[in-house]
Formats: sequence, structure tokens, C-alpha cells
Amino acid sequence: MSSGVAARRDAKKLVRSPSGLRMVPEHRAFGSPFGLEEPQWVPDKECPRCMQCDAKFDFITRKHHCRRCGKCFCDRCCSQKVPLRRMCFVDPVRQCAECALVSHREAEFYDKQLKVLLSGATFLVTFGDSEKPETMVCRLSNNQRCLILDGDSHHEIEIAHVCTVQILTEGFTPGEKDIHTYTSLLGSLLASEGSTRATGMFLQYTVPGAEAATQLRLMAGEDANGSKRQAAAWLAAMHKATKLLYESRDQ
Repeated sequence: MSSGVAARRDAKKLVRSPSGLRMVPEHRAFGSPFGLEEPQWVPDKECPRCMQCDAKFDFITRKHHCRRCGKCFCDRCCSQKVPLRRMCFVDPVRQCAECALVSHREAEFYDKQLKVLLSGATFLVTFGDSEKPETMVCRLSNNQRCLILDGDSHHEIEIAHVCTVQILTEGFTPGEKDIHTYTSLLGSLLASEGSTRATGMFLQYTVPGAEAATQLRLMAGEDANGSKRQAAAWLAAMHKATKLLYESRDQ
């Protein structure tokens, strides 16, 4: 990809919405697959009472809209201002208590795991039915839309075209699971601080014009230096990313 095309894909602009300032992609098609659209606010005329505590709105009890869910609340039930990076807000925005908890949990991904994914890690990569793996660096693109693999060859896989993801762990026999099932099965393994270690990743993705999905397997190397630890950290971060991706598809 030329530097000019890459620059256009990463270009952003500042826009103002009723909820606040947002730094969004210059072109909508290049938005992050982890992003969420701003919700439609519940119309004021349809909301005479707080949708959490049922307090009646009046001159003293004013109504506020949660920027994440769009529902209407009193100040007591919607007083927190929390970063909402999945909607690209520049500053923290008002959210109800339930949404604020979710946004706080997501902040860890943006503060920690996303940096790991952008930095990349080295894996032994096997494409399709090939028996010979290739040493490649795998990383997430700056606009978060593609997995980029660089070695003797170069590959870019659009996140939106990934249909199956499975993190492989020590002592775990792989089978094909969709994103939702994989998250349910392996979330506790990768979130724990026990001895379970992520050792690789299996994924399937579609290629425009191809009838069958393409398979890809990444495995951490067996060397004793820091690259294996870096690969395990990258895989754990990929677990978090896949969970967010599933949630964004579900919303």
C-alpha cells in the first residue's frame, strides 16, 4: 500500500455532535471495527421520568441523556463523565451508572491491550494447508481495520472479514468455534493470572471472490528470549479485541 493511500485511510477530522466533540475518520469506510455509533436520544417528550429511579422531571430535577445508551436520566443517575473512546469522543462524556462501568472496563483495552496489538509480535505463521510455517511479525494496523503480517511475504487481513477466531492455549485441543463461543470458553483462561498461557491463534477469514474461507494459524516460537512472552501478551490482547468486536457487532 502506498504511503498516500495509508495516510488517507488514517486521516481524521474533528466534528461536533449533540453529545460532544469527536475525532472521527475522514472517511466513514475507514472507521475502526471496534467503534460504536452514537445512539439516538430518547425524545424529551417521551421521557417525563428518570428511566432509572423514576424521579419526575421538573424545574429542579433536570433530565440528562447518557451519551452511550441515549436514555434519559436525572442528574443523580447520570452524573459521571467517563471517556468513551469507542465513539471517538475527545473529552469524557456524561454516562449513566451502568454504561460508565462498561466504559471503564473498555478503557483498559485502549490504555494497554491496543498498544500491544499495534506494536506486534513474532509468530510462526501457516497459511491454509501448507506444512511449512513462515516467521512473520503480526500487528494491528494504525486504523485498527487490518491484521498486517510481514515476513518474506506481506499480507493484510481486514478485521471485518474475519469469521472465526480461536486462541490456542497450553493443554487445549483446538476446534472451530465462532467468536461468541470462543469468548465464552476461553475468557476465563486468558483473564486469569494462573499458569495457562496463550500459545497461538487460529482464524478463518473470507477473501472477496473466493468461495471458501481461508485458514491461518499463528504459533509462538520456542525460543527462550522475550519474543515468546511478547507473543503471549499479543495473543491475550487479541482475546480482548475479539470480545470487543463481538460486542460491537451485537449492538
